[in-house]
Amino acid sequence: MPDTNGYQDKKAFFDKVLTVYGRKPALEALADRNLDCYALHLASSNRESGIIAELITLAQNRGIPVKRHSREELARISKNGRQDQGVCADIICPSFRSLDQYLEQLSPSQPQRLLALDSISNPQNLGMIIRSAAAGTIDGIIWSRKGNAALGPLVIKASVGTLYRAPLLLCPSLPLGLHECQANGFKVYTLDAEAPTTLFECRPADKSIYVLGNETEGVAGESAKLADSGQSIPMKNGVEPLNVAVTASLIAFATDLGGHLER
Repeated sequence: MPDTNGYQDKKAFFDKVLTVYGRKPALEALADRNLDCYALHLASSNRESGIIAELITLAQNRGIPVKRHSREELARISKNGRQDQGVCADIICPSFRSLDQYLEQLSPSQPQRLLALDSISNPQNLGMIIRSAAAGTIDGIIWSRKGNAALGPLVIKASVGTLYRAPLLLCPSLPLGLHECQANGFKVYTLDAEAPTTLFECRPADKSIYVLGNETEGVAGESAKLADSGQSIPMKNGVEPLNVAVTASLIAFATDLGGHLER
């Protein structure tokens, strides 16, 4: 009989691992004693002097395994061979998990407010969204690798390191994830400038998801079709719609949207 429990445990562990590439980002991560590092990966072609020597010393002092690879192998680990500089580090992020695992563990009576990211392509916007969500009243951020900016150094910088502690919920594709959430009692809301009901007038469901769309197209495709309703943010003086990261901040820090969710 297959060891399904062993596989699930291993998958759950690696869902929490964020691979950081680049010499300086890896050095900053290893130097931060509040971060748990699983392994340091180096290309065997690196000269072990300067910052590479610092990385090795830091890893050895902390008891972190140092693994050496061919340049091609390292590129497969970092998933960015052009920019990894022959270095990457696996950081354990305790609040990362799969969306499936989150839904399995969720209490039926537990109110939840989630953000879902639909093709947020700008790393700075993604980092700022993550920072606001982690600081505010957001219980999870649904992120899929497909369509969104990768969780690389620019996102880490824009989040001011908050990414490592953010409640990220990983899924293969956003439409599939939204569909699974709706099957578990969630209502899906999009931010739509033309919607007659505003973000501050709507009384959201106990289990709510706010979908943030692409910087130019907004929420589109299957994600838009799955929305239960749209909400707008009232704008005065002819001002254009707000940047997606600013919109995320409004949602994250609106602790009582429509009289809901006393925290």
